[in-house]
Amino acid sequence: MNRLLALAMLLSVAVLSGCAAGNHPELRPYTAEETHQLALEDLNRRGLSYDDYQARKNQLMAQPQMQQAHEFDNRGEVNAQVNTPSKARQG
Repeated sequence: MNRLLALAMLLSVAVLSGCAAGNHPELRPYTAEETHQLALEDLNRRGLSYDDYQARKNQLMAQPQMQQAHEFDNRGEVNAQVNTPSKARQG
């Protein structure tokens, strides 16, 4: 009986630890293109009249889509300090 109870406990711990392992995808912010696409899809689902739909779609299409402002590169860390020679070294 103790073996059966121990096996059940071991199995339940294994199942619960697997659920809490954090195998969920990382959340990331939406890009500007994805946000624009989501806004258009949301507009399609609203059930607006044709005139209202066209007016709001024109507003969305007129808004400039933001370009990707920053992209990561493989150059590593950059030091922005300006190195000036000290007066003692000059002369």
